[in-house]
Amino acid sequence: MSLKLYYNLMSQPSRALYILLKTAKCNFEPKVLNLTKGEHFSEEYTAINRFQKVPVIDHDGFILSESVAIIKYLARENLIPDSLYPKESKLQARVDEFLEWQHIELRLHCAMYFRTKYMNPILFGTKYDAKTLEGYTHRMESALEKFETHWLNNGTEYIAGNSITVADLLAACEIEQPRMAGYNPADHFKGISKWSKKVQEYFNPHYDEAHVILNKIVNKQAKSAAKL
Repeated sequence: MSLKLYYNLMSQPSRALYILLKTAKCNFEPKVLNLTKGEHFSEEYTAINRFQKVPVIDHDGFILSESVAIIKYLARENLIPDSLYPKESKLQARVDEFLEWQHIELRLHCAMYFRTKYMNPILFGTKYDAKTLEGYTHRMESALEKFETHWLNNGTEYIAGNSITVADLLAACEIEQPRMAGYNPADHFKGISKWSKKVQEYFNPHYDEAHVILNKIVNKQAKSAAKL
């Protein structure tokens, strides 16, 4: 079996897939793309992924993009444990329910806050508009509140039940993203803080490994802020 993972650890779903494959002890060839140099726009990579995004897998010549589709494929190929993506119909449906929800809630709004406050000023050399950022902050906090209220305070220990699943992993990687823009959801939501610590502990050491770059950025910003 040959499995290649094309990824960049600044990408939330890339981190999730990297952690998942490492946790599953699945041998894969890491193919890191330098997004700042635009390697995802190259002809070579466009031939692999027409959408020019990460992550992507190449499994014995079968190429697949989109993180949720990849996770479901890996499960069907028995490359990840059933415990993380259950085969039992109702448990799997509960995981899928979250994976569908998070795209237009948690992922969308955390990513837009991060992009507006952190990435756009770097990419375009312009300061963000305060009113625009206020709107994105409000929408992100609304999504985080929904996440805590409807997914974490539902009488179970984790998102889809009392066992950890890929739903928890993807969610944890998503809420790490705004930390690079100076907003740590765990500082604002006690339920998220308690849950995220358990997720990190379960997937370590691979979780910390996948977040080395992110944590360096967060720590550098904290040191700069302390000097002001």
